[in-house]
Amino acid sequence: MKSEIKIEIGKDRIVTLPELYQEYDKAHRIQAGIPFEDKIKALVDLQKIAFSWGKRRDVIVWRI
Repeated sequence: MKSEIKIEIGKDRIVTLPELYQEYDKAHRIQAGIPFEDKIKALVDLQKIAFSWGKRRDVIVWRI
């Protein structure tokens, strides 16, 4: 019998590789259901964070 690969997540959670793939699949399905406008707003928020982080001026922040 082949032993399953176990992955430690955080301090007190261990999952198998198939369980990890199931969780990734579930997360991707949830993200796919988010409206396009909300995804763009989230992207702009990340751009603002990148712009203010270290005062980098080469980061473009979209205007919406």
